[in-house]
Amino acid sequence: MSPWPPPRGPFKSTLKIGGRKMRKYQRRNFVKGMLFILPWLIGFAVFTAYPIIASLYFSFTEYHVTTKPQWVGLENYKKLFNDVLFLKSLTNTLYYVAGLVPIGLVVGLVLALLLVQPLKEIVFYRGIIYFPSIVPAYAFATIGIWFFHPYLGFINHILGFFGIDGPMWLSDENWAKFTIILLSQWGAGGTALIYMAAIKDIPRELYEAAILDGATRWQMFKKITFPLISPATLYYLVIATLGALQIFDLPQIMTGGGPANSTLSYVMYLYRHAFTYVNMGYASAMAWILFIISMFLTFLIFKTSKRWVFYYGARR
Repeated sequence: MSPWPPPRGPFKSTLKIGGRKMRKYQRRNFVKGMLFILPWLIGFAVFTAYPIIASLYFSFTEYHVTTKPQWVGLENYKKLFNDVLFLKSLTNTLYYVAGLVPIGLVVGLVLALLLVQPLKEIVFYRGIIYFPSIVPAYAFATIGIWFFHPYLGFINHILGFFGIDGPMWLSDENWAKFTIILLSQWGAGGTALIYMAAIKDIPRELYEAAILDGATRWQMFKKITFPLISPATLYYLVIATLGALQIFDLPQIMTGGGPANSTLSYVMYLYRHAFTYVNMGYASAMAWILFIISMFLTFLIFKTSKRWVFYYGARR
């Protein structure tokens, strides 16, 4: 508490001098701090903030890079919803989201449950499971093409031992998207690593108490494990949904969008307009539509998370 009445005489003047020195010290530190972060601020302004603002402006223009942008208002957005390939690529991308996110969750969680078992060689297994997630996309896709080749592929060769005629996989428009979703699960090691860390963070006392109460493994998973790893599930859902909306490399390398545009993703079509047709105005409009969809799905996940995410030890 400050003294009352206010101090007078030499003590008061000392406070004034101390206050000026403190303000001068703070200003000097502020200037030094700004100088240290100035490279980042310049990089953020030039490579992040400016492209975002510029793309918003270009989305309302007809812009082909070599010519000056011409303002057309909402014309690009009107054309989008009359574009058959735009609607096709959007439908394909939503299919990828609906397949990649839940399947990836199940595969990653199952792998995590296996990788927390008390085995001597568990470190070796963890390395084997995680390794495919760091393989470059081109090498990954090349192996996938060989695995799912309709005539010489490993998968159809195995199915042939059981008398099953395998599908055409990437050559069949009814199977192509599902094939890419299946192949994407080879990189589930990253998701498994996140879930493994969350599972190992659960207090062992909870399982010991459940065993004493006669709980089965399924009951312990349902009542203890799954609720306590729900924050990791929330993180996974957000990251995986955004990643699935931006899927590009696997369908681009493996099928190029075929057959019959059945694997054409939204970002692939955006890339075509931006760098093949050099139609930057149209591509910018597509980018902002994708941004709105991403924000909506992220908001939806966070909004519903209040009902199913449980933070252990948090105050109610």
